[in-house]
Amino acid sequence: MRSPERTSHEEARVAETLKKGSRVTGAARDKLAADLKKKYDSGASIRALAEETGRSYGFVHRMLSESGVVLRGRGGATRGKKAASI
Repeated sequence: MRSPERTSHEEARVAETLKKGSRVTGAARDKLAADLKKKYDSGASIRALAEETGRSYGFVHRMLSESGVVLRGRGGATRGKKAASI
């Protein structure tokens, strides 16, 4: 298991190389997609991943979808119809 210091250092390095708005292609895109997939599967939210990488929610969502990740449903209260009482 990685130490927290090493993970933070790696995240900072990835965030530095991925300036907001810059294109991510080739091997860098594959590595980013794999990292995002691993973190999302470990329980991180799309919003948290977007903030961590300095990218938009839509970008992270697209990367996860392209990676074949099954996205979790939304949390919180739902607005579905109430069950009819008999």
